[in-house]
Amino acid sequence: MQPIISIIGKSESGKTTLLEALIAELKQRGYRVAVIKHTGTGYDFDTPNKDSWRFRRAGAGISAIASAEQVAIFKKAENYSPEEFARLARDCDLILTEGYKQSNYPRIEVHRKEQGAGLLSRPEQLIAVVTDEPLDINVPQFTPDNITAIAGLIESRFLKQTASRDIDILCNGSPITTTPFFLDLLARTLEAIVPGAVACGKITDLQISLRRLR
Repeated sequence: MQPIISIIGKSESGKTTLLEALIAELKQRGYRVAVIKHTGTGYDFDTPNKDSWRFRRAGAGISAIASAEQVAIFKKAENYSPEEFARLARDCDLILTEGYKQSNYPRIEVHRKEQGAGLLSRPEQLIAVVTDEPLDINVPQFTPDNITAIAGLIESRFLKQTASRDIDILCNGSPITTTPFFLDLLARTLEAIVPGAVACGKITDLQISLRRLR
């Protein structure tokens, strides 16, 4: 699964501005980045009485609006996790989140002096702090305008991978931890036996889903 990093901070601390700059910098370096923002409960993203809203009200599990250039997907979900989002964004190298303060993902916290000295995170949760003042904490600290260095830290710690295969195994939506030997064996077996794989040329992405019908 792709690495997931949470950008957190107090309200109006500059999280979205940091994310915008990081996305642009990482894209320039050749990485594909996906972003998910966590918001409060009870917010309906769809527009009431529009077609997609009516389809969901009628009972559709997923409703989508597609144009020639983009698609919007609406799906009812409880506590939708970045891991689930990562499955949707399989062609991306990195998942960045805004929010998810209660999660255990590696964090970059954005801090502003005017908002008080306290941080939302414990030092062991942080990979870096983006701050406009020096803090007494043993964690890498960057100024908000030092995007190159922040992106470099993310790249060196999470994106410079030597593994040639990336395989995710999920059971009922939850990731299963296994060994590199098993993953390599599974990858080579699937590449050898999947019907039609040879006709596709070099396999860069193979998705197999098993669902037991009730």
